[in-house]
Amino acid sequence: MIKLSDHFTYKRLLRFVLSPILMMIFCSVYSVVDGLFVSNFAKEDAFAALNIVFPFIMILSAVGFMFGSGGTAVVSKTMGEGEQKLANRYFTLIVAVAGSVGVVLAVSGILLLDYILPLLGASGKNANLLPLCKTYGTIVLCALPFFMLQNMFQNFFSAAEKTKLGFLFTVASGVANMVLDALFVVAFGWGLKGAAAATAISQFVGGFAPLVYFFCKNNSRLRFTRTAWYGKVVLTSCTNGFSELLGNVSASLVSMLYNKQLLKFGGADGVNAYGIIMYVQFIFAAIFIGYCIGVIPIVGYNFGAQNRKELQNVFAKSLVLISSFSVAMTLFCIALAKPIANVFVGYNAQLCEMATHAMRLFSVSFLFIGFNMFGSSFFTALNNGLVSAVLSVARTLVFQVACIFLLPIFWKLNGFWLATAFAEGLTLVLTVVLTLSNNKRYGYVALRKTANT
Repeated sequence: MIKLSDHFTYKRLLRFVLSPILMMIFCSVYSVVDGLFVSNFAKEDAFAALNIVFPFIMILSAVGFMFGSGGTAVVSKTMGEGEQKLANRYFTLIVAVAGSVGVVLAVSGILLLDYILPLLGASGKNANLLPLCKTYGTIVLCALPFFMLQNMFQNFFSAAEKTKLGFLFTVASGVANMVLDALFVVAFGWGLKGAAAATAISQFVGGFAPLVYFFCKNNSRLRFTRTAWYGKVVLTSCTNGFSELLGNVSASLVSMLYNKQLLKFGGADGVNAYGIIMYVQFIFAAIFIGYCIGVIPIVGYNFGAQNRKELQNVFAKSLVLISSFSVAMTLFCIALAKPIANVFVGYNAQLCEMATHAMRLFSVSFLFIGFNMFGSSFFTALNNGLVSAVLSVARTLVFQVACIFLLPIFWKLNGFWLATAFAEGLTLVLTVVLTLSNNKRYGYVALRKTANT
C-alpha cells in the first residue's frame, strides 16, 4: 500500500492518483448518462431544460467540494504533524458540518426554483422549459446532502490512503445511475422525471455508502470518532477550500451566462451544442480533477512534515505529467468531436455539425486547464486559500465573463466556443506569476544551488 509519507517516483505517483482519476472519469461518465438518455429519449426540450437547471444544482453542491478539498488539506497536514487522533476528530466534525449544511441548502434550493429558473432563461419564448426545469431540479435537490458528501469523500479517501475503495464506491453509484436510467427513462417511459430520479438515487448510494464505511472498524487512516467543536478547524477548512467553492460556483454562473447568451445568438441549438461541450469537458477535465484530488493529501502531508525535498519532487513530476495529459486530451477531443456529437444529437444533422465545430474550437482550452487546476489545488494543499481563490476566480469567472462578452463581438458564435481557451490562457500567465512569487515562502521549486548539494 502506498503511504503519504513515501517518496513518490513517477510510477508510485501515477499509481496513487490513478484511482482518483478513474473515479472522476467514471463519475463524469455517469453524469453524462442523464444527458444521453434525455437527449435521445426525451428529445431537445428536455435536454435544454436539464442544461438550464444543472448549473444551479452544481452551485449548491459546490459546498461539498469546499469541505472536501479544504478539509483534506487540514486533515492531511495534521497527520503530517503526527497528530492522527486529532486528525480523526477534525475529519468527523467536517463531515458532520457538511452534511448539516447540505440539508439546509437542499430545502432552500427547492424553495428558490420558481424565482431562479426564469433568471436562467426559462422565461419568455422559452417559458415552456420552466416546468421541465422545475421537475428535474426538485427531484435531484432532494438528494443534495448525499451528493455533497459524495463529492467530499472523493478527497478524503485519498487522505485515508484508500483511493481504490473510493473508486469502487463511485463505480457503485455510477452503475446504479446507468441501470436506473435505462429502467426509468426507456423501459418505464418516465422521461426527464425518470432521469432525475435515477440521478438522485445514485447520489444517495455515493454519499451513504462511505458514511457506513467510516463508521465501521477498518484499517483506514481515517475513521469517525468522538469529536468536539473546533471552530477554527471548520473556518480553516472553509477558507482553504473556498477556491474550490468559488471555482465551482463561478463555473456554474458562467454556464448560466453562456446559456442566456446562446439563447439569444443561437437559440435552443446553441444551448444544446454547449451542453454537449460541457459533458465532454466533464470527462476530459476529470483527469485533471482526479489528479488534483490525489495530490492534495500528498502535498498537505509533506507540508505538515516540513519535507521540502518531497514537495519539490511532487511539484516537478506533476508538471511533466500534466503536460503529457494536456497534449493527449487536446488531440483526442479534436479527433473524436464528430463521433461524440453523433452520440448525443445524431438525429439532427445541423445541430450535430454545430456541436462538432464547437468542440474542435473548444479543445484548445485543454492545453491550459490542467496547469491552472493544479496551481489552484496546490495552494489549497499548502493551506493558502487566498492565492488558490485568486487563481480559481480569475480562471472561472473574471476572464471567462470578459471573453464571453468580448469575443462574440468579433467572431459571433465562434467567439463563444473560443472563450474558454482564451480565459484559460490568461489564467496560465497569472498561475505562473503567483507560483514563482510564492516559491521563496514554500520552497516547492528547487533552486540550482539546492539541487547540486
